[in-house]
Amino acid sequence: MQPFAEVCARAGLDTVVCEADAIAARTARDRVADSLDRAVRRGELAPEAADDALARLVLAGSPDDLADRQLVVEAVIENPDAKTEIFAALDKIVEDPAAVLATTTSSIPVMRLGMATSRADRVVGLHFFNPVPVLPLVEVVTSLHTSPQTVATATEFATAVLGKTGIRSQDRAGFVVNALLIPYLLAAVRMAESGFATATATDTGMELGRAHPVGPLKLADLIGLDTVASIAESLHDAFREPLYAPPPLLQRMVQAGLLGRKSGRGLHTYDQG
Repeated sequence: MQPFAEVCARAGLDTVVCEADAIAARTARDRVADSLDRAVRRGELAPEAADDALARLVLAGSPDDLADRQLVVEAVIENPDAKTEIFAALDKIVEDPAAVLATTTSSIPVMRLGMATSRADRVVGLHFFNPVPVLPLVEVVTSLHTSPQTVATATEFATAVLGKTGIRSQDRAGFVVNALLIPYLLAAVRMAESGFATATATDTGMELGRAHPVGPLKLADLIGLDTVASIAESLHDAFREPLYAPPPLLQRMVQAGLLGRKSGRGLHTYDQG
């Protein structure tokens, strides 16, 4: 949630952040503060603008503090049951019947989440890409129930307010980007798993041979191997094609808690200092 809250606050929006508990909320605010400080040091943001953005962040004491919101964006773990539970709760909490309920899911059908509410026409997908403050793309994902007004509101929010570039996607597993990206990342994992090439050689090959800004295994580590595995499982469940099946190495690493950059070790090792 932290990167999304940051871009909303930087865009001048009154932003309420609801985390799992008070510790998680304070950690999210600290991370936003650190990110804003880095932006100031890089000359991307004036110190006064960073202070103003941080002041716009309000830490919610409970989900009930979201009752008056006009737009609520869910960003919990990529788990269908967890997200469905959140949407069922938001449906009871958010008072404005015209409010938009959005999900940042990478692969879970928007329809499934919308049907957990009494307002499926107001539910839409807004899939941002990490790092959210830097990457300009957002996928606007509509279910069969999403109304044209909801699409217009969500698109205007993403583009005119946040300054992103929006692309429309149908409500299918993986949407546009991950349906193309995940098989590529899984192929790289299989290459490392088989011993055909080292992780370094695989990444260097794509960075220098194909001019990719980051190699596939570094990218998987950046996304989070648990997230990559979850998206792959959703794609495989939807299409039953072997190219979407998570490789055993990926599954073992997730079970071991070796999740990439956020854990300090994944397909590469990272300095946590």
